[in-house]
Amino acid sequence: MSMDRHTAVRMALALALALPALAGAQVTPTKLLVRVVANDAKIIGSGVGGARIVIRDVSTGEVLANGVQEGSTGNTQFIMVDPIERGGKVFDTPGAAGYTATLQLSKPTQVEIVVEGPLGTAHAMQRASKTVLMVPGQHLEGEGVIVVLNGFTVEILSPAEGTVTDGELEVQARVTMLCGCPTEPGGLWDANHIEITARLVKDGSVVAEVPLAYAGQTSTYRGTITSPGGGEVELQIIAVDVGRANTGMATMVVRIR
Repeated sequence: MSMDRHTAVRMALALALALPALAGAQVTPTKLLVRVVANDAKIIGSGVGGARIVIRDVSTGEVLANGVQEGSTGNTQFIMVDPIERGGKVFDTPGAAGYTATLQLSKPTQVEIVVEGPLGTAHAMQRASKTVLMVPGQHLEGEGVIVVLNGFTVEILSPAEGTVTDGELEVQARVTMLCGCPTEPGGLWDANHIEITARLVKDGSVVAEVPLAYAGQTSTYRGTITSPGGGEVELQIIAVDVGRANTGMATMVVRIR
């Protein structure tokens, strides 16, 4: 019993000493602006569904805020054309998409920002994360904390899902940046740097493969691919820009007679 009493006294003293510190812990609302940007392109805005953002306390795993980035893709001239100067404005323009969280902080806190998008095309969604130290009362706004997603959005326009054919497929696909920005030969997002390929895959092996050429309409590419045999095959459209670290793919199952 003597040991129990001594333990109880020590615990009471520790609590008494801790109470003033706890009472003095001030919570300060602190703003954090996040912008999710497509690699080599613009901000991922509402036009492609925006981007989902989750902010966690690194030390505890607690979710401090979450939401969806909404707004426009930003100013093309500032983002893609003008030289970037230190301290210059690139993303912080009227209507530009972003997500602002107000974190309730009582001490400097390392947070992890996890993003995924574009939400409008599930098969093309990419995910990335970044950590940053948030200091109570020190708002991170303006340009914001930038998180970049690499990739293309590839969509199969034809043939239609479930197509049955004698073996020759007329293929047409749309390839855009993740922000929805258009691609075309010689354009700002130059298709001459992008290798766009259609291929047929059966039982894990590529049985046919052809490049797709520009179809004369922005972001659209086409070609003809022939299957050497019958049965179910997977049509894959793959876009690759090795120099800018962007890739994307769309798939569909077709049946060859």
